[in-house]
Amino acid sequence: MKAIIIGIVIIAAAVFAILPADTVGFGLSWGDDVLAFLRGGAPVIAIFLGLIAFFIGIADMKDRAEAKKEEAQSKQRDEKNSKQETEVKN
Repeated sequence: MKAIIIGIVIIAAAVFAILPADTVGFGLSWGDDVLAFLRGGAPVIAIFLGLIAFFIGIADMKDRAEAKKEEAQSKQRDEKNSKQETEVKN
């Protein structure tokens, strides 16, 4: 419950900071600064998200290759076990 209340207070403070004081009558008029920050930060965030997606893709490809290897090994073991069982029966 405390976390919800703190979250609401922080959101209200952020909205208050962004609101233009001359239009609304209150606020800190940080809207232009926030937009400048977002414009400057968007390319950096896009680069980081792209790198993360790239590395996730590489890890996924490695996992698929490893799963195929394990499946092939499992199939070979099953075939080997079935051959041994047929030899023992004969």
